[in-house]
Amino acid sequence: MISDPVQYMAIALFISFIVLIFTGYPVAWLMGGLAVAFTAISVFSDTYLDTFFGVDWGYSSIVVARIYAVMNNWVLVALPMFVFMGIMMDKSGIAEDLMTDLTKLFGRVRGGLAITVVLIGVLLAASTGIIGAAVVLLAVLGVPLMLKHQYDSALACGVVCATGTLGILIPPSIMLVLMADQIRVSVGDLFMGAVFPGLMLGLLYALFILIYAWLRPSVAPAPKDAEPVSFKLVLNVLKSTIPPAGLIIAVLGSIFMGIATPTEASGVGALGAMLLALARRRLSFSGLQDVLQNTMRTTSYIFALFVGATAFSLVLRGFGGDELIEAALMSLPFGPYGVVAIILLVTFLLGFVLDWIEITLIILPLIAPVLANMGIDLVWFAVLFAVCLQTSFITPPVGFALFYMKGVAPKGIDTITIYKGIIPFMIIQLIGVAIIFFFPLIVTWLPKVAYG
Repeated sequence: MISDPVQYMAIALFISFIVLIFTGYPVAWLMGGLAVAFTAISVFSDTYLDTFFGVDWGYSSIVVARIYAVMNNWVLVALPMFVFMGIMMDKSGIAEDLMTDLTKLFGRVRGGLAITVVLIGVLLAASTGIIGAAVVLLAVLGVPLMLKHQYDSALACGVVCATGTLGILIPPSIMLVLMADQIRVSVGDLFMGAVFPGLMLGLLYALFILIYAWLRPSVAPAPKDAEPVSFKLVLNVLKSTIPPAGLIIAVLGSIFMGIATPTEASGVGALGAMLLALARRRLSFSGLQDVLQNTMRTTSYIFALFVGATAFSLVLRGFGGDELIEAALMSLPFGPYGVVAIILLVTFLLGFVLDWIEITLIILPLIAPVLANMGIDLVWFAVLFAVCLQTSFITPPVGFALFYMKGVAPKGIDTITIYKGIIPFMIIQLIGVAIIFFFPLIVTWLPKVAYG
């Protein structure tokens, strides 16, 4: 129920944003441009139509101070450092060695190659945190190998797409850093809260693969020429696993034990990834230059969205958009947890047309205060929100991970095959959301034990 006619401007602003997304124009400039355009409309209406909508150039100029506050935020320094860490780990070639050794270790297990992809995906998620890079790397390394051993192509594509998206959930995740800043909670709390949900999803993927391969042996047969497990093989696996695992422990352990802030730990991660690449003789001047350029592009994209989203949110609030959203949520007859379920559903649908960054920067700051007033634990909700966004990455027909997969898929794998392969994992994701929804301790237990 709209209590103030001015709020029609807020609705018009949001609808304009959703419609104009389909033009393909960069979202950052789209949000900033709409903020300027609707401010101009408000000023024109006040000047010539004697109707004032509450927003003028003086009000909109506040965006300068808000953007400065964003750029001056110490927490957000962690973003480029974690991005650098992820790209450098990708360049170091650790994933290739892990794929080789783990494939030999699990070679005798039916579905073992797919489980290897899951294990490597979890390690990549905890070291890269970049979905596009993780999906492409797993697809290039894992899909041809699984097809060579007569795995079902749909299963091979599905496990790569699903596992590749774990990077936005398993810490250190740049999405969790962004969420913590937007809803004003501790990054360490969010990192701790996301550990068990991320590992749970990886475990659910592995269980599905084992059960599916047992019920239908033809979809994931055990290689006939598998190398027998030996002490030397186990030792090689440990040698491949210890460096990335050690780096992850150094980063997350320093945060969880209170030795370093997330920002300081991100510096440790960036330096550690560079030293690993150097030790493996995979670091050259041109390679470092490439990593720095890719880090700059990714960081610039994120911070450009910060600028656009800050302007957009300010004007939306000027038109009473936050009061409108609060009134709409409070009027729902479902109680606090019913409201959370509705928000998750809307977030899931928005994930079809918006990137997680836009959703995080626009939606999360508007709904978080309302949920806090309802008594909802924001750490629990943020992790739920993250899992929901992760699910939208693999949901046909427009999940971004599916497009990444299609871009590097071997010849003969069409879009329908990828869609068929991802459906079981999409169901697993929704089961994961339900488990976290009904059992909040999966998220809240570790932060409470660590920090009291």
